[in-house]
Order: sequence, then C-alpha cells, then structure tokens
Amino acid sequence: MACSGLLSNSFIANKCFRPRRHHKLAVPYPRSFSSSRVHLAQNLGISMSMEENGATKQGLDVSRKKLPHVLTVAGSDSGAGAGIQADLKACAARGVYCSTVITAVTAQNTVGVQGVNIVPDEFVAQQLKSVLSDMEVDVVKTGMLPSIEIVKVLQQSLKEFPVRAVVVDPVMISTSGDVLADPSILARFREELLMMADIVTPNLKEASTLLGGMRLETVDDMRRAAKILHSMGPRSVLVKGGDLPESFDAVDVFFDGEEYHELHSPRVKTRNTHGTGCTLASCIAAELAKGSSMLSAVKLAKRYVETALEYSKDIILGNGAQGPFDHFLRLKHNTSTGGTFSGNELFLYAVTDSGMNEKWERPMEVAVKEAIKGGATIIQLREKDAETRKFIETAKACLKICRPYKVPLLINDRIDVALASDADGVHVGQSDMPARVARSLLGPDKVIGVSCKTVEQAHQAWLDGADYIGCGGVYPTSTKANNSTVGLDGLKTICLASKLPVVAIGGINASNAITVLGIGPPNLKGVAVVSTVFDRSSVVGETRKLHSMLTEAVLKAN
Repeated sequence: MACSGLLSNSFIANKCFRPRRHHKLAVPYPRSFSSSRVHLAQNLGISMSMEENGATKQGLDVSRKKLPHVLTVAGSDSGAGAGIQADLKACAARGVYCSTVITAVTAQNTVGVQGVNIVPDEFVAQQLKSVLSDMEVDVVKTGMLPSIEIVKVLQQSLKEFPVRAVVVDPVMISTSGDVLADPSILARFREELLMMADIVTPNLKEASTLLGGMRLETVDDMRRAAKILHSMGPRSVLVKGGDLPESFDAVDVFFDGEEYHELHSPRVKTRNTHGTGCTLASCIAAELAKGSSMLSAVKLAKRYVETALEYSKDIILGNGAQGPFDHFLRLKHNTSTGGTFSGNELFLYAVTDSGMNEKWERPMEVAVKEAIKGGATIIQLREKDAETRKFIETAKACLKICRPYKVPLLINDRIDVALASDADGVHVGQSDMPARVARSLLGPDKVIGVSCKTVEQAHQAWLDGADYIGCGGVYPTSTKANNSTVGLDGLKTICLASKLPVVAIGGINASNAITVLGIGPPNLKGVAVVSTVFDRSSVVGETRKLHSMLTEAVLKAN
C-alpha cells in the first residue's frame, strides 16, 4: 500500500500558494536546555529535586516512565507489508509505542490491492478521540487518508488535541497502481493538511502530483520541488528519489526552509520493497517522539530502511512482483544502545591500552569493569597489535561486562572485530575505513565515531552518517607519537562548526579536563582519557575521582 505515486489531477498553474502559517503544533527540536540538563543528570546518576526536573504538575506520579508514543492514522494492509501494519512494526523496531486509527481496510497481497473499504468518518473521529484524549501522544503520522471528510476529522482532532509533531506521508494509490483515495482529496492535501505538517515525505510521483505534474528527473528538480512544497506550509520536506532515473544510489532531498541536504545511500537490488514509504515516515515519527531533531530523525530512518532492505533482499514471501521486508532485523543484535545514541554517553570516554594493563598486570576485562564502576560512560577497546581471534575473544568478554551496566563498547578501527563480537560500534580515524562504508556494513543501530582535526573532516563525518566526532589531540599525548594538536581554540572552532556531538581527545587528565569542558560549545559532551585512568594502580578510584570532578563542574556551570 502506499509507497509510490499519487493520483494524477489537474493543477491550476497560477494558483497562489497560501502563506505559511506561523503557529505550529509541534514544539521546536531539540529539547530545551533545562530538559537536556535533566537528561544529562539522569545519565550521570545525579539526584535532582522535583522542582528542577519539572515534576511539579499537580497529581503527577513522578515514578511513572513516559513512553515515546506515535499515533498512526492510516489504512490497514491485509498482507501486512505496508499501512498500519508497517507502521506498527517500524515503531516497535525503533523502540516506540504505536497506537492506531484505521481509515480504511484493504484486501491486499504481494500481487496488488483487491479491495478497499473506507471506514466511516464518524468512526475515524471516535478512534481519534479515544486515543488522543487519553494516551499522551507525542507525534501523529498520517498515511492513507481516503476521503475529504476524514481529512477534516483529522484536522479538527489535532486542533482539539495538539501534539508535538505531525508527519505526513501523502498516500493515495498503491505501488501497483490501485486507487486508495478520492481524487478530490488532492486539493485538501495542498490547502489544509500540508499546513499542519512538520514534515511531508513524498516520493517523486507524489511530489509531482502535488505540484500539478511537475517533471522530476534530476536532483535539481527535487530541490525545486522541495522548495515549492515547503511554501505550502510544512516545516520541512523530504522528497524521496528512490525512482530517480539513471541514479547510481538512492538520493533523497531534505529541505527545512533554509538548507538543502542530499542524503545518499546504496541502492539495494530486491523485490522486497513493499512498505518502504510507510516505514520511512513511521521511523521519522518514532525518532521525533524520542526527541531527535528533524534532520537526525530523517537520517536515522533512512539508515534503518536501507539496512532492512539489505537484510531482507532475498526473502521469499508471496508470488507478486513486490514483497514485504523484515522490520525486526535488530532482534538479532543485542546492543547496549538499543539503536539510540545520546551524546551524553560521551561524558567520560575511557580508551583502553594493553601496554598499561601489562604494566599493572591487569587483565583487560578487569580494567574495563573497574572503569565502568568508577563512572565511565562509554568504553573503547584499542588493540593495535592484537591477533584477531584474541581481539574478538577479548571484545566478547568485555561486552558481557558492559551490557548489564548499559555502557556502550566500541572497537577502535577494526570493523571486522566489531561485527564478529557484536560490539556496539566502532571509532575510526581519517586513515581508516570511511564512516559511510562502516555504516553500510554495521547498519543503522551501531554507533560510529570519527577522529577529526579540521572543520572539513567534521562536516564529512556528519555527511557520512557518523554519530559523534572525537576532536584532538587537544594536548600532546604519550600514547600517539608525532600526533599534531588542535589546542583549545581548535577544539572550540570544530565544535561550533560541527552538527554532531563532540568528545575531546588527546592529553586530557584530571588537571585540565574541567578546562576543556568549560570552553563553551553545547555539543562538546565529554572528554576521552587513557593513561589518566588506566595507567594507575586503582582504575576504579581514578575514574571515580575524574567523574566526580566533571559532574560537579557541569552542575556549577548550569
């Protein structure tokens, strides 16, 4: 259901677009400074008062845990590849609760759509009220809206029960060409629904139809389409170019009214593409519900779909030309991060060193456990000279220690070891495998960090899909000979230019760590240390002391 093409309809060429509405239902992303402070404090195990964490609303049970919640308003696909079923699976795979309002019931399989039964708009309204009035919805995602009446009902419900964000996937016909909505709905989409959207996610055919048949054959065409669609009201636009002629990769264009971003991923040769559009939009909604910025949500969703397609490319299910794919590939991977990475995990980044362990006659597993007990928030295994089999065994042993504490374990440089051990990710340098290649191998749920010394390198890391950058060396270090330094000024410059969270690396110890964190940029999330904790008789004691110093400094600064 739903993943390509809208109905063709005439468009008045000289139509004046309605001015963009200034009031939006969604609150801005990312979260406010105060909520970020609470999140950091919680990650660090710091107790905060009810007044500080905002839990002073009358009758609020502070012991409750709020689940990120997406409501999907869409049609049911009996074949379960797209529609409501794809939305449910995608949100579940991303760790988000998903409720549903069904707008239509289809008889559908891998061959096509055999029938459509539209749900009465009065009953759609009843479903909406049932969920929105009770269940604290964060984000609403729309799919198949088969009639003008149902669009009106949705608009009224969202006015009565505002949510943080609205994701609009403009679905009107199935991939096989079956009509799923009244052609008259097109004008309503343009004039009303797009005004309410925080993001709209048309593919080429859908964008063309919304724009009166505009030809979309190049990336420049996609950019123009995104800009025009943005003028209709949505906060941001993602024009999907999976069907772009003569394109060697799958390129999408994201536009937020100020900047264009071209998002590239390898094409996956498979018949199992049914539901990709629904899934992408639902993943965006899920990531927004978890607090991601819009662009981050789009990038995470794109990675997820790419990886799911690759994983599912040889699945055989059904006899038609287009089959479904497996949303739950992540169940085969037991990661500490659960597919989500917070920059706050960089706070105290401990990098192991075998030579120091040998000096103190300390097994790697013992060093890692002591660092975690002392407060390390992320561990990197750096084994430059280790034999591969031994490195994998060590990584697996350390993972058993990290997982109960929910501390991510990353592997330095070695993608093969990360894959073989199912580590939580990798950290690569400028001379190692490019982050984009690492991402294609590791998938969307693993953490990727990149060492950067320049603004250009930091920007490339972001383009390549990295989760964070390690900037430095800030100071000279004994662990890397002839390593050039960037100093505090260079660190600050790169932080201010980077779109990613940053951890400072190189020569950092108890005497200068607070100075480093105090340079100011909000995306400088932590410091990475080696000898400061591992070249000591008591790893747990030195780590605890450094953690306490950093935590006190952060709280004083705020």
